[in-house]
Amino acid sequence: MAAETAAGAWVLVLILWGAVVGGQNITARIGEPLMLSCKGAPKKPLQQLEWKLNTGRTEAWKVLSPQGDPWDSVARILPNGSLLLPTIGIQDEGTFRCRATNRHGKEVKSNYRVRVYQFPGKPEIVDPASELTVGVPSKVGTCVSEGGYPAGTLSWHLDGKPLIPDGKGATVKEESRRHPGTGLFTLQSELTVTPAQGGPAHPTFSCSFSASLPRRRALNTAPIQPTVRGEHREGVQLVVEPEGGAVATGGTVTMTCEVSAQPLPHIHWIKDGMPLPFPPSPVLHLPEVGPQDEGTYRCVVTHPSHGTQESRAVSISITETGEEGSTAGSVSGSGLGTLALTLGILGGLGVAALLIGVLMWRRRQHRGEERKVPENQEDEEEHAELNQSEEPEAAENSAGGP
Repeated sequence: MAAETAAGAWVLVLILWGAVVGGQNITARIGEPLMLSCKGAPKKPLQQLEWKLNTGRTEAWKVLSPQGDPWDSVARILPNGSLLLPTIGIQDEGTFRCRATNRHGKEVKSNYRVRVYQFPGKPEIVDPASELTVGVPSKVGTCVSEGGYPAGTLSWHLDGKPLIPDGKGATVKEESRRHPGTGLFTLQSELTVTPAQGGPAHPTFSCSFSASLPRRRALNTAPIQPTVRGEHREGVQLVVEPEGGAVATGGTVTMTCEVSAQPLPHIHWIKDGMPLPFPPSPVLHLPEVGPQDEGTYRCVVTHPSHGTQESRAVSISITETGEEGSTAGSVSGSGLGTLALTLGILGGLGVAALLIGVLMWRRRQHRGEERKVPENQEDEEEHAELNQSEEPEAAENSAGGP
């Protein structure tokens, strides 16, 4: 229990005073308080000790004693003989010495070497490159770190491994600036690389800041991944028929991987990043294309001297036309014209049928009126005579003939 109480009190002192130190080398964060203890300081009288400072604020050794006033609120001696710096800054870096005489007349000295630090914000890569060219020096980007002290260093990494500038394949141009007001540093590191043939198509670059202090973790940037293009990749051409990769359902697509390297290397195909289960061939033929064939295709070339090379990506998509079928709920342009023509013909036939029906109805109605029952016997006899007179005439006409 006593040990836990002592540990809690120690943590409280650290929180209140920043750091209670008694070693020779002290590291303190800028803007925080710092307290230095004086070994052998007598409880009474305090006149038997003094502090001497040689820092960026003094031209020579500055002497402080318990009787003196606080030194411009920069440092003051506490009742227990310790020296307190309420807010330490860059100018407080230097040497601190305390000399005390205990009650037995023995003189005890304490020496401290104080250094200060300030971590910068997370570094970042500005103006990152999206493409690099094989065999041509290309700028990858500029790594920037702001607001650090001491200056620290910037370093580059390629695919997770340290990238050592050799002046040929990779060069670095560094710049360091110091803010005149705060004294903090801004670092810049510009990386230029010359991609080699056979290298990765999408290398990963990152940058990190390392402080000039022990046991301090590096700060890393977000990675960037430019695309490498060059002569050997331009030599791999992917030609697709029909051009553009758009084909109707049931159509045919032919992709040809053209390679300038000799002898002809092994060529296989990938779709949406996955290898296709086909034998190596420079030609990929897709008959009767359906929805399952839609996707992004590449040809991958493997050559002993050039390594692995990939072509550009080609997207195969299905287009619906009026002649080759339309999806439910949609009609193409030619389909709309055919539909309109059909509706027009059906409408015309419907109108004609209606007119014919009306004419036939009226004709039947007229005949019905002529065949009404006669009102008296005289009308009936007259009608019979007319019918008898019409029959001989009809017989004569049929006998005469043409």
